[in-house]
Amino acid sequence: MQITQYTEEQEQEDIQEAEIAAAPPTDLKNVLDEEIKEWHFHIYFHQRNKKEHEAALALRDAVLRLRRDGAFVAVPLWRVNVDPIGPHPAGSYEIWCPSESFASVFSYLCMHRGELSILVHPLTREESLLSSCRDHDTRKAWIGASWPLDLVTLPVRSSEVPSQYQSLRLGYSAPPDRRPLESRRAAGRKIEAILAREDEAAKAPIDA
Repeated sequence: MQITQYTEEQEQEDIQEAEIAAAPPTDLKNVLDEEIKEWHFHIYFHQRNKKEHEAALALRDAVLRLRRDGAFVAVPLWRVNVDPIGPHPAGSYEIWCPSESFASVFSYLCMHRGELSILVHPLTREESLLSSCRDHDTRKAWIGASWPLDLVTLPVRSSEVPSQYQSLRLGYSAPPDRRPLESRRAAGRKIEAILAREDEAAKAPIDA
């Protein structure tokens, strides 16, 4: 068995990664550049449970009707999986959602999921098992009870961000926001001035 030596350079890289992880970034440009633009909601149901299966399909139909009527943009995949597939351990289906509709879709599913569990995860290049931050692991969230995922079925890292439905021009396919950083900072200062009169609002730090 070949043993790989742990070099001083690797040790320094690990230290730097740990320091970065310990300090959430605050550089405005970098934070804007790394913003997640697209999400998946995976609705789960026990595949041999007729009641749950019907409830899941009813929720899917409701999402489609509301998209048609302009409530939000959400795109269920054409298929419904009646058996485990990929990392998903039960019956499930996928709903794609751009960041422009994320709050509306999240709100609706929170309010109307019934007893169904919903996996929520971002779409980035880092999908799975060996990535330092994994879309299906450290970045995921649950609405309802969580389920164990089979992460070994996923690629470690994609060469590109897995953008979907580019014809909609939403999410990663949306035109870039070209507002200068200073205009954002000016808007932030206005918010701070308003909140300065709110006793319960925490005040932003003053940089030296």
